[in-house]
Amino acid sequence: MKHPFLYCLAAGSLALSFFFERAPDASVAVRASVAPAVAEASLFPATTMKEFPAELPKAITPPASVPGPKPAAPTAAALAAARDSLAYQYYGQTLGVHLAFDENKDLLRTVTDWIGTPYRYGNNSHRGTDCSGFVTRVFQEVYGVVLKRSSRSMFATTQHVAKAQMQTGDLVFFRRGRGPIYHVGIYLKNGKFAHSATNGGVMVSSLHEAYYRRNFYAAGRVRNIEEATAE
Repeated sequence: MKHPFLYCLAAGSLALSFFFERAPDASVAVRASVAPAVAEASLFPATTMKEFPAELPKAITPPASVPGPKPAAPTAAALAAARDSLAYQYYGQTLGVHLAFDENKDLLRTVTDWIGTPYRYGNNSHRGTDCSGFVTRVFQEVYGVVLKRSSRSMFATTQHVAKAQMQTGDLVFFRRGRGPIYHVGIYLKNGKFAHSATNGGVMVSSLHEAYYRRNFYAAGRVRNIEEATAE
């Protein structure tokens, strides 16, 4: 052979080229076979299945409440006191007075029921009443007594009291100058009195108003109210 060295060099080159062409394929095959196993193993934590409990715990329920003593029902006396308190508040607001809650509740209720009754001379009903008719009806309904019909007769049969000593239920009398008594009302509190006025019917007015302050004459308390009778 003319060039033995060249033949040997060519043969060696061919062998080396074959080796390097096959080697990458083998490494790829190895990586392909290992990757799925690694990926599969990554789906599970390090804890083995033996470490999981056989049964998951059930939902935790709150403990049953311990029954305690029930609040005591209000007594009849407490209910009555509550009703009285509400009634006094209502009467005080309606009549425009500050009450001590110890006034005659029947008197306040009766006067409240008459508020708004129109004035009608010579009458004493809820359809219309004059001043003395209103007073006689209230005393009859509250105390069960009948007073004399006219304001002058009432004044003559009452115990006169000073203006500063007036109490709820006393009568207040009015006259113009030195003339006769012409008007009567029922004293409430705080300078307020209930009466039937010619210009508004049964209402609550103040003794501090100029007209009533000027014409106020006296206050009277019905003596022995249980024994008061008509003529």
